[in-house]
Parts: sequence; C-alpha cells; structure tokens
Amino acid sequence: MGKIAFVFPGQGAQAVGMGKDVYDALPHSRAVFEKGDEVLGFPLSRLVFEGPDSDLKQTVNTQPALVTTSVAYLEALREHGVNPDYVAGHSLGEYSALVAAGVLSYEDAVSLVRLRGRFMEEAVPGGQGAMAAVLGAEREALTELCRQISDAGHVVELANVNCPGQIVVSGSKAGVEEVVQRVKEIGGKRAIPLEVSGPFHSSLMKEAAERLAVELGKVTFNTPSVPVIVNVNATAVTEPDEIRELLVRQVFSPVLWQDSIEWLIAAGVDTFVEIGSGNVLAGLIRKIDKTVKVVNINSLESVQTGW
Repeated sequence: MGKIAFVFPGQGAQAVGMGKDVYDALPHSRAVFEKGDEVLGFPLSRLVFEGPDSDLKQTVNTQPALVTTSVAYLEALREHGVNPDYVAGHSLGEYSALVAAGVLSYEDAVSLVRLRGRFMEEAVPGGQGAMAAVLGAEREALTELCRQISDAGHVVELANVNCPGQIVVSGSKAGVEEVVQRVKEIGGKRAIPLEVSGPFHSSLMKEAAERLAVELGKVTFNTPSVPVIVNVNATAVTEPDEIRELLVRQVFSPVLWQDSIEWLIAAGVDTFVEIGSGNVLAGLIRKIDKTVKVVNINSLESVQTGW
C-alpha cells in the first residue's frame, strides 16, 4: 500500500467564489470561514465569495483567503476519514499544511498569514521588485546567470523551483528584466513576467522575515502528527522550533517544490491530494512524475466522489 501526501497551494491559486460550495453544504467547513471572519475582524468570507477580484489579489488578502479555503476543504475531506502520511505546501501553502499536521491552530495560521502578507507587501516599495517564470532552463545555468547579474549590482535569485523546466526568479526590477532578456543565452525557451506585488522568496524580503519572526515567536507550535516537508530544505521536519525557524527563512529563500515532491516519492508516496483552490500543484506534480496518482479536492463534488 502506497502512502498519501496532502499538498496545499500558494498564492496565485485564488479565485472569487472558492470554497462557497462547502461553506453552503457542510457545517464544519462553514465554521472555518466564520472563524476567519471573527479572528481577522473583517468579512473575509464575503471578499472570497463575492470579490472584487482586484481586492482578493492583494497579498494581504490573498494569503488568509487561501489558507481559509484550504482548511475548509480539509475539514470536508476529514469527514470521509482520509488522513495523510505526509503534508507539504507551496510557499503560503506551508501554513495550511501546518494546520493539517496540527502544528498550528487555524486561528493562529490565518492571523500569521495576514501579517505575513502585509510585511511582504511593505518590504519593498511598489514597482522596485519583480518576479518572472523561466521556462526550459537548467537550474544550474539559471543559478549562474542570476549570480552574474546580482554581482553586477541588480539582485535576482531563484525563488521557486517548481518542476523540470519551470523555475521562478525574483529580485530587483532591473535584475529580473535582465534575466528575461538573456534567458535564451543559457538554453532557456522564454521568461514570463509575473503579476505580483513584490520580489517574494528573494533576499529583498529579509526585512519582512525579521518582522514575521517576532510574530511567530508569540505563537504555540505543536509537534506535528505527521512529518511536514518544508520548502526551505525539501526534507521532513518534526521539531516545532525548527519548523518555526524555517518559516522565517522561507520568506527570503527559494521554494524547493520539485525537490520536495521527489523526496516524498522516494519515501513511498504514490498519491498526492491537492487541497484548496485550483489545480496548479497537480500540474507541477505530473510534470515531476507521471506515474503517481494526483487527486484534486477543490469542490464539494470532488470531496464526495474523489475517493
């Protein structure tokens, strides 16, 4: 019998109306949204269900909205008695994974990611940072190109190692633009600038990480019920204080998603369950390994029939 990993999406997976079906149908899922409204002190659920999309896309709103939606679907799935052997989340999704593993309460997680979103937005003035998705480049060659550009005075670094042939870079506007212009020099196909409000997962986020560290220090971290595969080093972590420290580093370090999935497959995982809005991670996982089973839990119907 193979093992199951629950995986949770990050920023970019949001959509107006996400989670409304389980909110309407399932009391445990509705309670998650109601608790979020109460903890944050504003009607997050209304923003999630009704928009406008422009407000939902603001990082300070996107982060609590996605965690809340993922936890609402997680509660729906738990009613079917499905439990994971491991959990992981992509960037912001790591907080949803920590709720799933019992490390953080939902209330603490949603409060933390609201602050995380604000700190990340405020770390770099608008227009000074950027991100781009690089397609078709080798990791080593792209790392070297980023080093050359950074050494010349324009910071740019690997931000997300998503799957073979898809790596996101992040940094100064000038640094990212130079990668976009030079990507074919290193054998890449192209680079696509991303619509984001800051240079996430780059060293330019260190101020945000320092502010977040203060808030993380105020919150109780429990021993996880199952191992958490963390973004920073793509290995299983079970020590609460180490998880807390790695969440600080995660803000300015690359998300090693491909490495994390490869670690899980090597550990015997043959079924990945993506829980929350969209199906971005399912697509990435299939590009990493076509032989594993991928299930999407992103609607009431999928909760009821996905198993």
